[in-house]
Amino acid sequence: MTSKATFGAGCFWGVEATFRELEGVVDAAVGYEGGQMLNPTYKDVCTDRTGHAEVVEVEYDPSKISFERLLDVFWDAHDPTQVNRQGPDSGTQYRSVIFFHTPEQEQAARASKDALEKSGRFRRPIATQIEPAQTFYRAEDYHQQYLAKRGLRHCHI
Repeated sequence: MTSKATFGAGCFWGVEATFRELEGVVDAAVGYEGGQMLNPTYKDVCTDRTGHAEVVEVEYDPSKISFERLLDVFWDAHDPTQVNRQGPDSGTQYRSVIFFHTPEQEQAARASKDALEKSGRFRRPIATQIEPAQTFYRAEDYHQQYLAKRGLRHCHI
């Protein structure tokens, strides 16, 4: 039996590639979540007017990898102190967000964020939002495994 976890950490291409490398991750798909428009396209989301974040929906086997381990990878995959941006990408679609699917995921996400805040690892406050999962809209096929299709491991040089 598998579980789902959904993370927004900037451009979804690199985030997807990072999660796909983990043992226990069965699948990872890029898409859009957290906005008002039904069935948004990449073009729609890029207007920064739909309210959606670029996210990765991770399907994982909890007997092989824990949600807490996925959270650790999420925190390491981006700068959670940046508001509505990651690197050169800016806009609400690039916000740092965890969409939880269960009360246990919410509790784990909040505890993990609190522990990270208290760790002193970052000088600025963590901007990551923690919200209930909403409708996940799978991105267009050309976005799925985008980096792998091009023989790349990350987005930015």
